[in-house]
Amino acid sequence: MRDLVSLPKTHLHVHLESTVRWATLREIGAANGVKVPDEGVPFGDFAAFFAQNDLVRACLRRPGDFRRVAYEFCEDEAAQGTRYAEVSFTAAGHGERLGDLDMPLAAVLEGLEAGQDAFGIECRVLLDHSRRRSVERAWRTLDLATRHGGVVSIGLAGDEAHPGDPFNDVFAAARDAGLHVVHHAGEGEGPASIRQALGPGRTERLGHGIRILDDADLVAEVREREIPLEVCPSSNVALGFTASLDDHPLPRLRDAGLIVTLNTDIPALIGTPLATEYARVRDAFGYTDAVLADLAHAGVTASFASAETKTRLHREIRTWLSRPSSHHLPAD
Repeated sequence: MRDLVSLPKTHLHVHLESTVRWATLREIGAANGVKVPDEGVPFGDFAAFFAQNDLVRACLRRPGDFRRVAYEFCEDEAAQGTRYAEVSFTAAGHGERLGDLDMPLAAVLEGLEAGQDAFGIECRVLLDHSRRRSVERAWRTLDLATRHGGVVSIGLAGDEAHPGDPFNDVFAAARDAGLHVVHHAGEGEGPASIRQALGPGRTERLGHGIRILDDADLVAEVREREIPLEVCPSSNVALGFTASLDDHPLPRLRDAGLIVTLNTDIPALIGTPLATEYARVRDAFGYTDAVLADLAHAGVTASFASAETKTRLHREIRTWLSRPSSHHLPAD
Protein backbone atom coordinates (compact mmCIF):
# COMPACT_ATOMS: atom_id res chain seq x y z
CA MET A 1 0.00 0.00 0.00
CA ARG A 2 1.34 3.37 -1.00
CA ASP A 3 1.18 6.45 1.19
CA LEU A 4 -2.14 8.19 0.55
CA VAL A 5 -0.98 11.63 1.62
CA SER A 6 1.50 11.61 -1.26
CA LEU A 7 -1.23 10.62 -3.75
CA PRO A 8 -1.95 13.82 -5.75
CA LYS A 9 -5.61 14.63 -5.20
CA THR A 10 -8.33 17.08 -6.10
CA HIS A 11 -11.00 18.15 -3.63
CA LEU A 12 -14.20 19.15 -5.42
CA HIS A 13 -16.87 19.01 -2.70
CA VAL A 14 -15.83 20.75 0.51
CA HIS A 15 -17.47 23.65 2.35
CA LEU A 16 -15.11 26.30 3.70
CA GLU A 17 -17.28 26.93 6.77
CA SER A 18 -16.90 23.22 7.65
CA THR A 19 -13.09 23.18 7.38
CA VAL A 20 -12.32 25.68 10.15
CA ARG A 21 -9.92 24.38 12.78
CA TRP A 22 -11.58 24.23 16.18
CA ALA A 23 -8.70 26.11 17.81
CA THR A 24 -9.05 28.84 15.20
CA LEU A 25 -12.79 29.02 15.78
CA ARG A 26 -12.24 29.46 19.51
CA GLU A 27 -9.71 32.24 18.96
CA ILE A 28 -11.90 34.07 16.45
CA GLY A 29 -14.95 33.58 18.62
CA ALA A 30 -13.19 34.99 21.68
CA ALA A 31 -12.05 38.04 19.71
CA ASN A 32 -15.62 38.63 18.51
CA GLY A 33 -17.38 37.94 21.80
CA VAL A 34 -18.76 34.53 20.81
CA LYS A 35 -18.40 31.65 23.26
CA VAL A 36 -17.13 28.48 21.59
CA PRO A 37 -17.03 25.15 23.47
CA ASP A 38 -13.66 23.54 24.13
CA GLU A 39 -14.45 20.82 21.60
CA GLY A 40 -16.90 20.24 18.81
CA VAL A 41 -20.02 18.24 19.64
CA PRO A 42 -20.52 15.00 17.67
CA PHE A 43 -23.66 15.01 15.59
CA GLY A 44 -25.73 12.57 13.61
CA ASP A 45 -28.42 14.62 11.96
CA PHE A 46 -28.99 17.83 10.05
CA ALA A 47 -30.27 19.76 13.08
CA ALA A 48 -26.94 19.38 14.88
CA PHE A 49 -25.07 20.08 11.64
CA PHE A 50 -26.95 23.36 11.15
CA ALA A 51 -26.23 24.30 14.77
CA GLN A 52 -22.50 23.84 14.13
CA ASN A 53 -22.73 25.95 10.98
CA ASP A 54 -24.60 28.67 12.88
CA LEU A 55 -21.76 28.79 15.41
CA VAL A 56 -19.14 29.16 12.67
CA ARG A 57 -21.11 31.96 11.03
CA ALA A 58 -21.49 33.78 14.34
CA CYS A 59 -17.71 33.75 14.80
CA LEU A 60 -16.77 34.96 11.31
CA ARG A 61 -17.21 38.73 11.30
CA ARG A 62 -14.07 40.62 10.26
CA PRO A 63 -12.07 40.48 7.01
CA GLY A 64 -9.17 38.96 8.89
CA ASP A 65 -11.39 36.11 10.08
CA PHE A 66 -12.27 35.13 6.53
CA ARG A 67 -8.70 35.56 5.29
CA ARG A 68 -7.40 33.35 8.09
CA VAL A 69 -9.75 30.42 7.55
CA ALA A 70 -9.10 30.50 3.80
CA TYR A 71 -5.33 30.57 4.32
CA GLU A 72 -5.51 27.72 6.82
CA PHE A 73 -7.70 25.77 4.40
CA CYS A 74 -4.84 25.87 1.90
CA GLU A 75 -2.34 24.78 4.53
CA ASP A 76 -4.48 21.88 5.72
CA GLU A 77 -5.36 20.69 2.23
CA ALA A 78 -1.74 20.80 1.09
CA ALA A 79 -0.83 18.67 4.11
CA GLN A 80 -3.35 16.08 2.85
CA GLY A 81 -1.79 15.92 -0.61
CA THR A 82 -4.49 18.01 -2.26
CA ARG A 83 -3.07 19.70 -5.33
CA TYR A 84 -6.23 21.40 -6.57
CA ALA A 85 -9.42 22.34 -4.68
CA GLU A 86 -12.76 23.88 -5.50
CA VAL A 87 -14.03 25.10 -2.15
CA SER A 88 -17.67 26.04 -1.61
CA PHE A 89 -18.49 29.27 0.21
CA THR A 90 -21.82 30.91 1.05
CA ALA A 91 -20.63 34.41 0.24
CA ALA A 92 -23.93 36.23 -0.15
CA GLY A 93 -25.28 34.90 3.12
CA HIS A 94 -22.25 36.17 5.02
CA GLY A 95 -22.31 39.47 3.16
CA GLU A 96 -25.95 40.14 3.93
CA ARG A 97 -25.43 39.19 7.58
CA LEU A 98 -22.53 41.60 7.94
CA GLY A 99 -23.94 44.44 5.85
CA ASP A 100 -21.17 44.28 3.24
CA LEU A 101 -21.94 41.97 0.36
CA ASP A 102 -18.43 41.92 -1.11
CA MET A 103 -16.23 41.80 1.99
CA PRO A 104 -16.43 38.09 2.94
CA LEU A 105 -15.71 36.84 -0.58
CA ALA A 106 -12.96 39.39 -1.19
CA ALA A 107 -11.29 38.40 2.09
CA VAL A 108 -11.59 34.67 1.33
CA LEU A 109 -10.03 35.18 -2.09
CA GLU A 110 -7.16 37.12 -0.48
CA GLY A 111 -6.59 34.30 1.99
CA LEU A 112 -6.65 31.68 -0.74
CA GLU A 113 -4.20 33.65 -2.86
CA ALA A 114 -1.75 33.87 0.05
CA GLY A 115 -2.27 30.21 0.90
CA GLN A 116 -1.72 29.06 -2.64
CA ASP A 117 1.58 30.93 -2.79
CA ALA A 118 2.69 29.59 0.59
CA PHE A 119 1.71 25.94 0.20
CA GLY A 120 1.83 25.17 -3.51
CA ILE A 121 -1.85 24.36 -3.94
CA GLU A 122 -4.30 25.66 -6.54
CA CYS A 123 -7.75 26.74 -5.30
CA ARG A 124 -10.91 28.00 -6.92
CA VAL A 125 -14.22 29.00 -5.33
CA LEU A 126 -17.72 27.66 -5.86
CA LEU A 127 -20.41 29.99 -4.47
CA ASP A 128 -23.29 27.97 -3.04
CA HIS A 129 -26.82 29.08 -2.29
CA SER A 130 -29.23 27.40 0.10
CA ARG A 131 -32.42 26.14 -1.50
CA ARG A 132 -34.23 27.51 1.56
CA ARG A 133 -33.19 31.09 0.78
CA SER A 134 -34.62 33.59 -1.65
CA VAL A 135 -34.21 33.81 -5.39
CA GLU A 136 -33.09 37.40 -4.85
CA ARG A 137 -30.12 36.20 -2.83
CA ALA A 138 -29.29 33.72 -5.60
CA TRP A 139 -29.12 36.62 -8.05
CA ARG A 140 -26.80 38.43 -5.64
CA THR A 141 -24.64 35.30 -5.52
CA LEU A 142 -24.41 35.34 -9.30
CA ASP A 143 -23.49 39.02 -9.25
CA LEU A 144 -20.66 38.30 -6.82
CA ALA A 145 -19.43 35.42 -8.96
CA THR A 146 -19.25 37.55 -12.08
CA ARG A 147 -17.40 40.38 -10.36
CA HIS A 148 -14.72 38.44 -8.49
CA GLY A 149 -11.96 36.46 -10.16
CA GLY A 150 -11.26 33.06 -8.72
CA VAL A 151 -14.93 32.04 -8.67
CA VAL A 152 -15.52 29.26 -11.19
CA SER A 153 -18.99 28.04 -10.33
CA ILE A 154 -22.23 28.61 -8.45
CA GLY A 155 -24.87 26.12 -7.35
CA LEU A 156 -27.59 25.04 -4.95
CA ALA A 157 -26.93 23.42 -1.59
CA GLY A 158 -29.00 22.68 1.50
CA ASP A 159 -32.17 20.68 2.08
CA GLU A 160 -33.15 19.07 -1.21
CA ALA A 161 -36.80 18.94 -0.12
CA HIS A 162 -36.91 22.57 -1.24
CA PRO A 163 -37.35 22.67 -5.05
CA GLY A 164 -34.72 23.92 -7.43
CA ASP A 165 -37.06 25.19 -10.14
CA PRO A 166 -37.47 28.73 -8.73
CA PHE A 167 -33.75 29.28 -9.40
CA ASN A 168 -33.62 28.03 -13.00
CA ASP A 169 -33.25 31.49 -14.55
CA VAL A 170 -30.32 32.28 -12.25
CA PHE A 171 -28.37 29.27 -13.39
CA ALA A 172 -29.22 29.77 -17.04
CA ALA A 173 -27.77 33.27 -16.66
CA ALA A 174 -24.72 31.85 -14.91
CA ARG A 175 -23.98 29.53 -17.80
CA ASP A 176 -24.50 32.39 -20.25
CA ALA A 177 -21.96 34.40 -18.22
CA GLY A 178 -19.37 31.65 -18.63
CA LEU A 179 -19.64 30.24 -15.11
CA HIS A 180 -19.94 26.56 -14.28
CA VAL A 181 -22.95 25.25 -12.37
CA VAL A 182 -22.88 22.48 -9.76
CA HIS A 183 -25.82 21.50 -7.54
CA HIS A 184 -26.25 19.25 -4.54
CA ALA A 185 -28.76 16.59 -5.60
CA GLY A 186 -29.60 12.98 -4.86
CA GLU A 187 -28.36 12.98 -1.27
CA GLY A 188 -31.43 13.61 0.88
CA GLU A 189 -33.94 13.28 -1.96
CA GLY A 190 -34.19 10.73 -4.75
CA PRO A 191 -33.88 10.68 -8.53
CA ALA A 192 -36.35 13.55 -9.05
CA SER A 193 -33.90 15.99 -7.49
CA ILE A 194 -31.17 14.71 -9.79
CA ARG A 195 -33.37 15.04 -12.88
CA GLN A 196 -34.21 18.63 -11.95
CA ALA A 197 -30.55 19.47 -11.44
CA LEU A 198 -29.54 17.89 -14.74
CA GLY A 199 -32.38 19.46 -16.72
CA PRO A 200 -33.50 23.01 -15.97
CA GLY A 201 -30.92 23.31 -13.21
CA ARG A 202 -28.14 22.85 -15.79
CA THR A 203 -25.68 21.22 -13.40
CA GLU A 204 -22.38 19.89 -14.75
CA ARG A 205 -21.64 17.63 -11.78
CA LEU A 206 -23.80 16.06 -9.08
CA GLY A 207 -22.98 17.08 -5.53
CA HIS A 208 -23.40 13.69 -3.79
CA GLY A 209 -25.84 11.98 -6.19
CA ILE A 210 -25.79 8.77 -4.15
CA ARG A 211 -29.50 8.00 -4.65
CA ILE A 212 -29.16 7.79 -8.41
CA LEU A 213 -29.15 4.00 -8.16
CA ASP A 214 -32.88 4.12 -7.38
CA ASP A 215 -33.52 4.77 -11.10
CA ALA A 216 -31.84 2.55 -13.72
CA ASP A 217 -32.79 4.85 -16.61
CA LEU A 218 -31.22 7.80 -14.80
CA VAL A 219 -28.05 5.82 -14.19
CA ALA A 220 -27.83 5.09 -17.90
CA GLU A 221 -28.38 8.75 -18.79
CA VAL A 222 -25.76 10.06 -16.36
CA ARG A 223 -23.30 7.41 -17.48
CA GLU A 224 -23.83 8.28 -21.15
CA ARG A 225 -23.53 12.02 -20.48
CA GLU A 226 -20.43 11.43 -18.34
CA ILE A 227 -21.75 13.57 -15.47
CA PRO A 228 -19.37 13.18 -12.50
CA LEU A 229 -20.57 12.49 -8.97
CA GLU A 230 -18.99 14.23 -5.96
CA VAL A 231 -19.23 11.41 -3.42
CA CYS A 232 -18.59 12.10 0.28
CA PRO A 233 -18.93 8.78 2.15
CA SER A 234 -17.99 9.79 5.70
CA SER A 235 -20.26 12.83 5.57
CA ASN A 236 -23.13 10.69 4.29
CA VAL A 237 -22.70 8.38 7.27
CA ALA A 238 -22.32 11.20 9.81
CA LEU A 239 -25.47 12.94 8.57
CA GLY A 240 -27.50 9.74 8.53
CA PHE A 241 -27.91 9.28 4.78
CA THR A 242 -26.12 5.92 4.93
CA ALA A 243 -26.22 3.53 7.88
CA SER A 244 -22.49 2.81 7.84
CA LEU A 245 -19.47 3.10 5.61
CA ASP A 246 -19.72 -0.58 4.73
CA ASP A 247 -23.26 0.07 3.44
CA HIS A 248 -22.27 3.09 1.36
CA PRO A 249 -23.17 2.80 -2.35
CA LEU A 250 -19.78 4.03 -3.61
CA PRO A 251 -18.71 0.58 -4.93
CA ARG A 252 -22.08 0.12 -6.65
CA LEU A 253 -21.83 3.56 -8.22
CA ARG A 254 -18.44 2.61 -9.68
CA ASP A 255 -19.70 -0.80 -10.76
CA ALA A 256 -22.52 0.96 -12.64
CA GLY A 257 -19.91 2.73 -14.75
CA LEU A 258 -20.50 6.17 -13.24
CA ILE A 259 -17.73 8.74 -12.80
CA VAL A 260 -17.08 8.85 -9.05
CA THR A 261 -14.90 11.43 -7.34
CA LEU A 262 -14.00 11.21 -3.65
CA ASN A 263 -14.45 14.17 -1.31
CA THR A 264 -15.09 15.03 2.35
CA ASP A 265 -17.84 17.69 2.36
CA ILE A 266 -17.44 18.73 6.03
CA PRO A 267 -13.99 17.49 7.13
CA ALA A 268 -13.47 19.51 10.32
CA LEU A 269 -16.90 18.63 11.69
CA ILE A 270 -16.43 14.87 11.25
CA GLY A 271 -12.67 14.66 11.77
CA THR A 272 -12.05 13.18 8.34
CA PRO A 273 -9.61 15.07 6.10
CA LEU A 274 -9.15 13.98 2.50
CA ALA A 275 -6.27 11.49 2.86
CA THR A 276 -8.18 9.86 5.72
CA GLU A 277 -11.26 9.62 3.49
CA TYR A 278 -9.19 7.75 0.92
CA ALA A 279 -7.85 5.45 3.65
CA ARG A 280 -11.33 4.76 5.01
CA VAL A 281 -12.61 3.88 1.55
CA ARG A 282 -9.59 1.64 0.94
CA ASP A 283 -10.17 -0.22 4.19
CA ALA A 284 -13.95 -0.49 3.86
CA PHE A 285 -14.02 -1.79 0.30
CA GLY A 286 -10.62 -3.45 -0.05
CA TYR A 287 -9.58 -1.08 -2.80
CA THR A 288 -6.13 -1.43 -4.33
CA ASP A 289 -3.81 1.49 -4.98
CA ALA A 290 -4.81 1.28 -8.65
CA VAL A 291 -8.48 1.87 -7.74
CA LEU A 292 -7.54 4.77 -5.48
CA ALA A 293 -5.50 6.25 -8.31
CA ASP A 294 -8.57 5.88 -10.56
CA LEU A 295 -10.60 7.88 -8.04
CA ALA A 296 -7.91 10.55 -8.03
CA HIS A 297 -7.81 10.63 -11.85
CA ALA A 298 -11.62 10.99 -11.91
CA GLY A 299 -11.37 14.02 -9.64
CA VAL A 300 -8.87 15.67 -11.97
CA THR A 301 -10.99 15.00 -15.06
CA ALA A 302 -14.17 16.25 -13.35
CA SER A 303 -12.56 19.44 -12.08
CA PHE A 304 -12.76 22.88 -13.64
CA ALA A 305 -8.98 23.17 -13.61
CA SER A 306 -7.09 24.33 -16.67
CA ALA A 307 -5.96 21.79 -19.27
CA GLU A 308 -2.36 22.39 -18.16
CA THR A 309 -3.18 21.65 -14.52
CA LYS A 310 -5.12 18.53 -15.47
CA THR A 311 -2.26 17.19 -17.58
CA ARG A 312 0.21 17.77 -14.76
CA LEU A 313 -1.97 16.14 -12.11
CA HIS A 314 -2.72 13.08 -14.25
CA ARG A 315 1.03 12.68 -14.77
CA GLU A 316 1.73 13.01 -11.04
CA ILE A 317 -0.90 10.38 -10.19
CA ARG A 318 0.63 7.95 -12.70
CA THR A 319 4.04 8.59 -11.16
CA TRP A 320 2.64 7.87 -7.68
CA LEU A 321 1.22 4.55 -8.85
CA SER A 322 4.43 3.55 -10.63
CA ARG A 323 6.47 3.75 -7.42
CA PRO A 324 6.96 0.51 -5.45
CA SER A 325 4.47 0.07 -2.63
CA SER A 326 5.50 -0.89 0.89
CA HIS A 327 4.37 -4.46 0.16
CA HIS A 328 6.68 -4.93 -2.82
CA LEU A 329 9.68 -7.13 -2.11
CA PRO A 330 13.09 -5.85 -3.20
CA ALA A 331 14.57 -7.40 -6.32
CA ASP A 332 17.18 -10.17 -5.85
